[in-house]
Amino acid sequence: MNDILQTDIAEVIQTTAYLPCISLLMPFEPKMGIKKELDHKLKTKADQIERDLLTNYPKEKVTPVMKKLRDLLAQLNYDTHKKSIAIFVSPLMEKIYYLDLPIEEKIIIDESFEIRDLVYSKKEIHKYLLVVLSAHRVRTFLGNTTHFVRLTLNCSENIEAYTNDISEKIANFSDENKRKEILLDKFLMHADNGLHWLLQSYKLPVFVMGTAKTIGHFKSISKNLKQVIDFIPGNYEEKSEYELQQMMQPHLHDWKQIKYKKLLSQIDESLGHKKLAMGIEAVWTSATMKRGRLLVVEKNYVFPAMHSASPEIIYGKEDQDQKAFYIKDAVDDVIEKVLASGGDVEFVEEGILDQFQKI
Repeated sequence: MNDILQTDIAEVIQTTAYLPCISLLMPFEPKMGIKKELDHKLKTKADQIERDLLTNYPKEKVTPVMKKLRDLLAQLNYDTHKKSIAIFVSPLMEKIYYLDLPIEEKIIIDESFEIRDLVYSKKEIHKYLLVVLSAHRVRTFLGNTTHFVRLTLNCSENIEAYTNDISEKIANFSDENKRKEILLDKFLMHADNGLHWLLQSYKLPVFVMGTAKTIGHFKSISKNLKQVIDFIPGNYEEKSEYELQQMMQPHLHDWKQIKYKKLLSQIDESLGHKKLAMGIEAVWTSATMKRGRLLVVEKNYVFPAMHSASPEIIYGKEDQDQKAFYIKDAVDDVIEKVLASGGDVEFVEEGILDQFQKI
């Protein structure tokens, strides 16, 4: 279905004559569960929707919409590796999305489908990495609101492993303190390299704990400073995993700001690697070509636009009377393109992306 036809249909289904409309957003991980249990849960949701509809609409209006919904549920792809589904059904059309993002379960009836509902329904999972440094060892943890798990770096996590791995010149230093500092830097450099490889798998905010001296040495050699949300000074070498988890709680309180700082770090990194599209026209082109891994957009940002002769190019709306070429909101269309191609979407507050043209 082309974009122009989709826009025309979207305008039609928003009229009350074509109610009821149904949006069903649900977690859907067949690989993590049993197909029979998922089938039962979806059937239960469909029955609940039907009961709700019958209280407000005559049966002759409910029956065709419910048939479309149940037909979609019967055709679900249980071989998918996605995390959730979003289903939209109206008297005129039906649509299903398989999404890589975890979303909250939600049923919406009698409202036109909004692609932003998918992003607003996304679960906020407060995942982070914690690196605990000392002059003798490094410990790394993956944490969230309920779990705290020790991770292993792809290097030795104890400084003793590097005592013999320094040059003869350094080993013979008469200044023992100088030798210890050089050894500490070498140890932290290996730990930082291990963190770099860990961040390839876990693109998460990083917190670093350690004494002021150790943190100072780490800052002087680290190549991952842009990934670090906060440094937490203190001596944590003997703290248990439970104690470390509890100590992290106050630092996770304002998760929105943590997320924003991490997103801006990712944007900066992408800009450095020349992999950043900014501004709606450039973002539209990348999304249409299925190059969108992460879309970051300011809340409430909308952009009416016009189609060009090429599907990869749009223009700012010039003539509202040219309905055949009119896109009501190019931002919503971009969100849909990115989600459909397996990317992720994050909203930020207005003004956060001023230097990046809002999107």
